[in-house]
Amino acid sequence: MKLKSVSSYKAYLEEDRIENLRLYKYGAVDKSPISKYILKHYWDFAIKLFPRWIAPNLITLIGLFFMIANVIIVCIWAPLLDTTAPNWINFSFAAGLWLYSTFDNVDGRQARRTGTSSPLGELFDHGCDAINCTYVALLQCAALGLGHSPSSAILLFVTIIGFYLSTAEEYYTGILYLGYVNGPTEGIIVTCLAFIWSGIYGIGSWHVPLKEISCLSWMGLLPSNTTFADVFVIGMVLFFVVTHLPVCVYSIAQACNAKGLSKWRVFGNVFLPIVVTGSLITFWIHLSSFTVYSQKHFILFAIFIGFLFGEMASDIILAHLTKSEFPLFRNIYYPLALFALLGALTEFTRFEYNEYLLLIGITCVTFVNYMIRAVRVINAFCEFLNIRCLVIPHHPKPVLPVATESESLLTTNGSNYSTI
Repeated sequence: MKLKSVSSYKAYLEEDRIENLRLYKYGAVDKSPISKYILKHYWDFAIKLFPRWIAPNLITLIGLFFMIANVIIVCIWAPLLDTTAPNWINFSFAAGLWLYSTFDNVDGRQARRTGTSSPLGELFDHGCDAINCTYVALLQCAALGLGHSPSSAILLFVTIIGFYLSTAEEYYTGILYLGYVNGPTEGIIVTCLAFIWSGIYGIGSWHVPLKEISCLSWMGLLPSNTTFADVFVIGMVLFFVVTHLPVCVYSIAQACNAKGLSKWRVFGNVFLPIVVTGSLITFWIHLSSFTVYSQKHFILFAIFIGFLFGEMASDIILAHLTKSEFPLFRNIYYPLALFALLGALTEFTRFEYNEYLLLIGITCVTFVNYMIRAVRVINAFCEFLNIRCLVIPHHPKPVLPVATESESLLTTNGSNYSTI
């Protein structure tokens, strides 16, 4: 039976859809040589440091707390995201991000060795990753001293759109694919190295113009006032455009060929939400009433946008796990449309409103709604699968026939994809 399109997470929890969790089979491919030949041994060692009684989802959550702690550090010691922040916080950024990455890779190993792999684990892991995208971008902005500026917004949007596309790719292919150069491996390593550089040489070192470094004269094609921070931002954009976007598009196209799906419809489903949200945000940002940059509210703005994109990614994963149609994201557009409308009224009429207070209010509502949604979905999964989210029973048994990572790699190296 073909499922109707959904716009609310509650529809995914209906009996005919949640029953599809029984068909769950994990699939992942990581082509990175660094992961295969170096980090794999590190993760195999790290898993031995965790007792068997700790639940995989609890490992994931603890990892996220490292990043939350660093965002709090940013709010206290680097609220301006500029070069005046103390250098020591960057070492905390590097440690927090590396620990998050470690815990994020160890949780799956813990699930397999304790026999507790389940669809909830994938949902919980992806949900934390979606929120963490915003935190990584904020730490990058602070470490590079980008301030409350368009450069900070570029880093934020490149990060969250990249994760959105990866999630959409997994929905259509059934495989979490990480290429030879990917964000969760090489991207995190580069970012950690950037944090360490800022800690040693200072945040201001990123703002030295390239023209002052004689050995970089070959980069003369760039504007004369280009700094190392600008190069980092440009590099992140190129990393997304060259290595990430084409792979996602190609993989989704291949899945369409294998399943006989209309590419126009599928790519419309995937990219139309980006176009709509991107257009609303761009329109809002370019209005003269936009105060996020001038009044230094970018951290709050980023957290607000991060929760919206986190909800989008969670909807896609829910649809993937319950074999539902690609979500419509209607609820995501409403707050963005409201800000765009109020900004337009302020721009072209005598209407006035306090953008900061409204942003605080809507961010709080978005956060509460996100948490209520998360608790309800987790409870529904736990009830159906007869498991607990953050606790392992004394004698756990696999709740579903879940493929191991090695089995998944074998099934995805050929021309066929696991499908939803």
